[in-house]
Amino acid sequence: MGAVKSKRMPRAVREQQMLDAAVRTFGQRGYMAASMDEIAELAGVSKPLVYLYLNSKEDLFTACIRREAAALTEAVRAGVMPGLPADRQLWEGLRAFFTHTSRNPDGWAVLHLQARTHGEPFAAEVASMREEIVAFVTQLIAAAAREAHRDPDLPEREVSGLAEALVGAAESLADWANATPGVTARQAAATLMNFAWAGLGNLMADRPWSPPDEAVAQAG
Repeated sequence: MGAVKSKRMPRAVREQQMLDAAVRTFGQRGYMAASMDEIAELAGVSKPLVYLYLNSKEDLFTACIRREAAALTEAVRAGVMPGLPADRQLWEGLRAFFTHTSRNPDGWAVLHLQARTHGEPFAAEVASMREEIVAFVTQLIAAAAREAHRDPDLPEREVSGLAEALVGAAESLADWANATPGVTARQAAATLMNFAWAGLGNLMADRPWSPPDEAVAQAG
């Protein structure tokens, strides 16, 4: 068992130490299988101290979700430099997203797998983060439309749908990239950019794809 450290340190530092250990444990073992004993041992503290600082396993897990969600959201926002062309802004945002998820696979597992599969209030915490990222991507797509001089011709509902689709694709691709040896964050971002921007570029250039006429399709 890990020895309890006798050296005093600020509460905030000690708490982050516990959260680091908890994210690693929850991410690798899952919420149900993770125990407070192993989290305390990994953090180098006593189990009572974990409870003193973070109250319960549920509260500890919630704190992990909030920390990892805030870190991911900040990474994506920080990656996008205002003033760049629309495609560069989207590229930088995607690269920041995949860089963060690849460097923090346990945190991503907590957010995208564990929190979503163990009900409320955990799922609600992740949903809040996702809404913020979708809103940010919506702004990027709307800016691209304005840059292409198509705004307000691109309907708000279509912009929102594109943002939802792009974020969903990024989430799935992050899972794949983290599970596939040799795939870098840059490669994952380029894969999604090639997939997304080809369509977005045509849309911004007023060359949208249209479904076939149902009567013609049935006749054919």
